[in-house]
Amino acid sequence: MSTSHITLAATLLATLAATSFASSHREAPFIAGNPRVDATDFYMFRSYERGREGYVTLVANYLPLQDPYGGPNYFMLDPNAAYDIRIDNNGDAVEDITFRFRFSSELKSIEVPAGDQSVAVPLINVGPISARSTAALNVIERYTVEVLYGDTSTAILQPITNAVTGEDIFLKPVDNIGTKSVPNYPAYAAAHQYAIDLPGSNLQGRVFVGQRKDPFVVNLGEVFDLVNTDPLGSPRAELDTLADKNCTSLVLEIPISALTAGGDPVIGAWTTASLRRARVLTEAPTFDKPAVEQGDWVQVSRLGMPLVNELVIGLKDKNRFNASTPSADGQFATYVTNPTLPVLLNALFGVTPPCTPRNDLVQVFLTGVPGLNQPNSVVASEMLRLNTAIAPTPASKQSNLGVLAGDNAGFPNGRRPGDDVVDMALRVVMGVLLPTDCAPHGQLAYTDGAFIDASFVNAQFPYLLDPIPGSPSTPPNSRGKR
Repeated sequence: MSTSHITLAATLLATLAATSFASSHREAPFIAGNPRVDATDFYMFRSYERGREGYVTLVANYLPLQDPYGGPNYFMLDPNAAYDIRIDNNGDAVEDITFRFRFSSELKSIEVPAGDQSVAVPLINVGPISARSTAALNVIERYTVEVLYGDTSTAILQPITNAVTGEDIFLKPVDNIGTKSVPNYPAYAAAHQYAIDLPGSNLQGRVFVGQRKDPFVVNLGEVFDLVNTDPLGSPRAELDTLADKNCTSLVLEIPISALTAGGDPVIGAWTTASLRRARVLTEAPTFDKPAVEQGDWVQVSRLGMPLVNELVIGLKDKNRFNASTPSADGQFATYVTNPTLPVLLNALFGVTPPCTPRNDLVQVFLTGVPGLNQPNSVVASEMLRLNTAIAPTPASKQSNLGVLAGDNAGFPNGRRPGDDVVDMALRVVMGVLLPTDCAPHGQLAYTDGAFIDASFVNAQFPYLLDPIPGSPSTPPNSRGKR
């Protein structure tokens, strides 16, 4: 490799490492400093739990790289933020349905006798917790889910309610502090799955919000070290760098009929997080009011298709992308039609970049693929698209390479937790969908070496695994290879 190629490779890898390859974990400079509103991964798929095939499951993961032992405060979501899952069901790149999550935290301020005084404890729990006994829990997180039909700037919020109690406030389970604090975390978390009524209809769905084992799998360290691994090696050769991390998941299961419109089975979706425009720090902050936040909502995080802001958008525009809307994606078109990742791989390994402009990437990322998941009418825009007319594939028969392996119920037709989007994205960006005269090395089996498939998650709602406990401790990467 020439000196100029080494310099180019180092420069491009430095840019890549500065953002993060981990789907959307700390992928832009601003959001890296605001983890509570950092969307890490977004999933949308036909439910493949037995008996739930008429539903779509939507998963928005937030707050990346959670160490299970991250006490004493652990990982509460932001009560001053709006977390949205947005649906476009007519292809015009504008949301038609928005599910909005808002959070609140109540401090019980448990006190214990210390000498002749009653003194507030410094911890979020003072004893064991179970689904039936939460008296020892010092902080209680609650949330609401509301739905908006139409433009979020003018639509009226309508509450989604508990189908059993009729209440519009839901409880979020505390994070998995450890096995002494929460002896049976799976049962405790399962008690926070709720059947829900959708307003203005007789339709029901399900919701769960809580900490989960981070489902994303990637070999981060060696990718950052000038791709210090064999990109054509075994897809099971490397460790999953995120094997010992948790995240916080917002999971909805909604009937297909509540999401589609006009006879078109294709829907697009993405997740966003927004903060109030103004924040004023107070000189005497309290638990529930460390600052005064007011003004209109300002979007600070956006995620639809995986890896777009990591592998496609240039560093100078990453903050702008997070603040933008799909209808304005024309400003980023050059990044899609003339991607830089193939140039990097050429510098490092001598593989030939595909010819440009990349109309194949326009279909995958911006319009949907004709005959697979392209709407009847479409405005080019980045979002995850799902053809709800394609039947789900049972977990035992899913291919982790999705459509590339003939499993049309998988990525890029939506995204399931067991889809290996890193390997698929590498192969698509290098031209697997192009003829060989345009992409001479496009048919190579590129991989980061970190394997995932449907066996890494559950086959029923909410699909993602229970979070790793903070105690007893688990050696890093002990869950990496399977």
